[in-house]
Amino acid sequence: MKYFLIAGEASGDLHAADVMRALQRKDPDAEFRFIGGDLMQAVGGQLLYHYRRLAYMGIIAVALHLPAILKGLRRCKKEIKDWRPDCVILIDYPGFNMKMAKYVHRQNICPVYYYIAPKIWAWKEYRIKSIRRYVDRLFSILPFEVEFFEQKHHYPISYVGNPSVEEVACFKSSYKTTFADFSEQHGLEKNRKIIALLAGSRASEIERNLIKMIRAAHPLLQKTYQLVIACAPAVNPAFYEKVLTRLTADERAHLHLVHNETYPLLSHATAALVTSGTATLETALFNVPQVVCYHTAVGKLVSFMRRLVLKVKYISLVNLICDQEVVNELVADEMTVSNVRQALADILPEGCKHEAVLSGYETMRQRLGGLGAPQRVAEEIYECLQPKKIRSKHKHKGLNGWF
Repeated sequence: MKYFLIAGEASGDLHAADVMRALQRKDPDAEFRFIGGDLMQAVGGQLLYHYRRLAYMGIIAVALHLPAILKGLRRCKKEIKDWRPDCVILIDYPGFNMKMAKYVHRQNICPVYYYIAPKIWAWKEYRIKSIRRYVDRLFSILPFEVEFFEQKHHYPISYVGNPSVEEVACFKSSYKTTFADFSEQHGLEKNRKIIALLAGSRASEIERNLIKMIRAAHPLLQKTYQLVIACAPAVNPAFYEKVLTRLTADERAHLHLVHNETYPLLSHATAALVTSGTATLETALFNVPQVVCYHTAVGKLVSFMRRLVLKVKYISLVNLICDQEVVNELVADEMTVSNVRQALADILPEGCKHEAVLSGYETMRQRLGGLGAPQRVAEEIYECLQPKKIRSKHKHKGLNGWF
């Protein structure tokens, strides 16, 4: 069968690639076309548009790159219409993907399956109307979403487990590199523990967050720690160097960068500063104490709007899953150098909150459940498509439409 997938950012590329491999095991004749990234391309199929050309966040960034985004939207619609896939699989990225769901449904091309449900429990709850209308099956990766969709909105969804659980477990089972070898590979200091800096997957996030993260952590280094930046795969390494020119020579001391090595870095990290998103969950699954920090322009206004618009108490997945504050969240005007520095000191091995964070991570793991999310998604999609496949053989009998 023919599968068209859309993943608009690095995490979606990873999750989509896992689903593609699982579909290949169910359907050896599977054909793929997709908007995505290098990981999906490695599985096989035709990459039509790289997510780097679409991965913009925030009103200003989207406005500046609107022509490129609209071009990608038009290209995507044309490919789906011409290729006529058996289904479209959307992965996260709701601003773009809900537009595609609407188009595919209205053109009556094929079923639409949505993996990693739009986070309408946080904001834009009105999108439930579009989800009802345009999405044939919704797959959730967060356990608390079941109650939100099924009890509050009476919309059935499939909780399949969280793919990050499997991705991290698979990595851990095969990764054998020692701290000394990892340090030698990347030019790190073997006598210093690592504080990892995960400043986001987009250039705009990195520009806003990275310098404050470094300045907050630097006085804590002393003779014990070094800072290591996890460079995002979609961001040119030269961009990091440009941002780092804002630092003094002293602030550049004991500062290193690694590229496309986030999981290995977290394997060896003692603590981390992380922006919101999937990275907060991955950091927790590696059992690395973290502070979630996210700077925005006009911070006081954003903080006010957050209280007004957001419908949840927390922004990090760890806290949302546990329904309590496990990791400290410093967002908008709360993300100051002094606040981050104190929060980081608290979660270091000698800090007062270190053990509490690790205990909270254990609660999170229990609530997420076990392995197998990509396999369950692939199995449900494949089984859902079987009636259509059978009907297509009997079109002369007048069978058409969706089941």
